[in-house]
Amino acid sequence: MKSFGLWDVHMHSQFSGDSDTPQEDMITTAIDAGLGGICFTDHLDIDYPDNATLFLLDLPNYTSSVLALQEKYLNQIPVHLGIELGLQPHLAELHKDILSQYSFDFVIGSSHVVHGMDPYYPDFYKGRLEEDCYREYFESILENIHAFDDFDVYGHIDYVVRYGPTKNTNYLWTQYQDIIDEILKLLIKKGKGIEINTGGFKYGLGHPNPTEEIICRYRELGGEIITLGADAHVPQHIGYDFGKVPAILKNAGFDYFTVFKNRKPHFIKL
Repeated sequence: MKSFGLWDVHMHSQFSGDSDTPQEDMITTAIDAGLGGICFTDHLDIDYPDNATLFLLDLPNYTSSVLALQEKYLNQIPVHLGIELGLQPHLAELHKDILSQYSFDFVIGSSHVVHGMDPYYPDFYKGRLEEDCYREYFESILENIHAFDDFDVYGHIDYVVRYGPTKNTNYLWTQYQDIIDEILKLLIKKGKGIEINTGGFKYGLGHPNPTEEIICRYRELGGEIITLGADAHVPQHIGYDFGKVPAILKNAGFDYFTVFKNRKPHFIKL
């Protein structure tokens, strides 16, 4: 399905530990899909549990690859340079140092590791109430923002519901509204955005990450920065279910989406 000028600014390539897709394949697929532009945001998750090197990003080769492809496809599609940082409070100074060395267009801050465990794996939930696990995840987001805020948007805020024992069958964001409101208010105060991550549709949740209600709540509280991403790791998932995105945005009160260039937000009307 053609995406009519929407930008997919959350995607991964062979430089991420969980993808082996050549960047050029992602670009040509995005062109065929009619996207307005893309941004690579390959993973850098330092101190990842049990496999510390899995998500270490080869930054010199990654950045040079994206910059070369920017030039190659200059007249076909904009290709931006981004990164998805796996945040943990003790990594704040290291992340600051890394970002000072590279000229990224866009930085996503994400929570993939919660107090030494990745909610992707069943061990995070073992012997615990699902609700308690979800709450711990949201609390960890708040810890991360207080420790480090040199990012542009916070990624897939309810990522945890992709992988819980019952996923989102028993999940209502209002169960956690106290902490989610605190997260959203802090992001807004710091001038940070959130994303519509359509990976939630890919995972069978029937909703993006975060849910439509959280996107509406962000807007209601005064949030202005909203980016779009499918969290694709393979070409066929680029712009996944982007046909649903304009209605989600408009229902939340947005008549635009956001794209970052040189870490500055640009607002593109729908």
